[in-house]
Amino acid sequence: MKRIILVGKPNCGKSLLFNQLTGLRQKVANFPGVTVELKSGQFKEFELVDFPGTYSLHTLSKDEEIAVVKLKEAMQQENTAVVVCVLDATRMERSLVFGLQVQALAKAHDKTVVFVLNMIDEVRRYGFDIDTTQLADELGSPVFALSAKTLIGLSEFQKALPEIARQPEQYRNEQSAIAPENALIVARELSKNHGVNADVVLKKQNRIDSFMLNNVFGGVAFLFIMFFLFQSIFTWATPLMDAVEFAIGELAVWVTGFTGEGMTTDFLSDAIFGGIGSFLVFVPQIMVLTLIIGVLEDSGYLARAALICHKPLSYFGLSGRSFIPYLSGHACAIPAIMAARTIESPRKRLFTMMTIPLMSCSARLPVYALLIAVLIPADATLMGIFNLQGVAFFGLYLFGIVTALLVSFFLHKFTHQHDEKSDMPFILELPTYRLPHWKPLMYRVVNSGLAFIKRAGPVIFWVSVVIWVLGYFPQHGGLENSYLGKIGHFIEPIFEPLGLDWRYGVAILMSFLAREVFVGALGTLFGIEGADENISGLAENIQADGLALGAGIGLLLFYVVALQCVATVAVLRAETGKARIAAGLVVAYGLLAYIIALLAANLIN
Repeated sequence: MKRIILVGKPNCGKSLLFNQLTGLRQKVANFPGVTVELKSGQFKEFELVDFPGTYSLHTLSKDEEIAVVKLKEAMQQENTAVVVCVLDATRMERSLVFGLQVQALAKAHDKTVVFVLNMIDEVRRYGFDIDTTQLADELGSPVFALSAKTLIGLSEFQKALPEIARQPEQYRNEQSAIAPENALIVARELSKNHGVNADVVLKKQNRIDSFMLNNVFGGVAFLFIMFFLFQSIFTWATPLMDAVEFAIGELAVWVTGFTGEGMTTDFLSDAIFGGIGSFLVFVPQIMVLTLIIGVLEDSGYLARAALICHKPLSYFGLSGRSFIPYLSGHACAIPAIMAARTIESPRKRLFTMMTIPLMSCSARLPVYALLIAVLIPADATLMGIFNLQGVAFFGLYLFGIVTALLVSFFLHKFTHQHDEKSDMPFILELPTYRLPHWKPLMYRVVNSGLAFIKRAGPVIFWVSVVIWVLGYFPQHGGLENSYLGKIGHFIEPIFEPLGLDWRYGVAILMSFLAREVFVGALGTLFGIEGADENISGLAENIQADGLALGAGIGLLLFYVVALQCVATVAVLRAETGKARIAAGLVVAYGLLAYIIALLAANLIN
């Protein structure tokens, strides 16, 4: 199958164009380093491949290096028909530097290049237009003006691109290739003759940035936005969580009404609705977290946040670019670790990857939400304004961030520096402020919940079944004397100093497969124990059981610090290239988490 490859610098709208052409809903974000892997989809009879965003063929960061290597490989392959280079029409000069480099590379391999001036709607909003015919003559390649967001000019491009790809030699650049050292000069001249006046475009952006990047107001706004993010996880998601819990309870009553008393009813009530049902209640929080982070990404604020954070992060041996992987780590550590490739310094990149597991990912959300609901009343407030559960949520996330910074500071101060690039200047492009494209954003929100269920659901199902079987037999519901009870009592001495009994010990061990398994495991355990009662919320069952405040807080802090995710360990091994680093983090964070939980259990009454 012939291929069309899509290239461009970050923030040019390349991934959104890819989505529009293929119908896929790939993640689109308004900061560098999101697309660190190749994405492909079907466009007509061609395979369309979305390459990572790149500023230049002369690379600085690891993800750019990967992108350029793959691009050069694609240029050498016969099935590559056309290279589509996406340009930001509002910032033509910056885009064209890379575009001219790609054009020269393509000419060296007899490949055809097509230029796309994206965001033409913004250019016209400022009262400008671009003569694509004249620009195409000067570039020696076809040029299309469109907007992947508003769909202006998209249908014309969709019709023309297959024709070009079927007969690419007819559209090949016949002009002499521009020498790499002259790319900036030529790009600047072309932008001056055909582009938009940069002062006009930047005027509004600079006016907003004068506040958002102010030394005082910018920092206050950043803290407010972060606090709002974590407050919203509880306040916005609560009605949806209540609805899901009510629906699961009603479904359980309805289903078990057909089965009567016996083993089948016990299995459905305890393993299915008690284990898996307890986990599903927290999916709305995952979706709300994705929505808020998605708005920050698409609006262009994250790049500003990285700039705000650069100075304080550099004190801990990190870079302003570490902020983006850190924030991404609150959704999932795996793509966050991969996003650390954007950090130019190998040393700072390593520190970032090693501390990302301390960011509270979405898998911890069900654990936090459950234990906070047990320890703090739902109607409790701080100063009569802020929901106290939301404040506790913010405190847990802040504790993880502070711990990560302290670990990074320790590594920075007490490890030897073998990195020539560590002192490279911090350079970050500030994208234009834009409203999010809501259709792909809402798809990402829904997909985040579905992906979480697909990833964790099968694991939780089998863990719940195994726990139920071990807890139900040999005495059909007598948990204390069951097989699981014997295993739990064997490991209980490890967790007893933390103020936790054997049931929590079993759930903690099970959650090494995936943190969210903790909730399903406890749901099954408490379901078996209360099999003769009506099904109620897991939090209510734990409250009735009398979990001590110190033990509960210690358990929360344990899950903030402990590295209990097999997939994260595997990615750390792959990205660092050293198994001892991944294994060392599991042991070190595990011991640190245990010590913190032990102190909390013994100091808090």
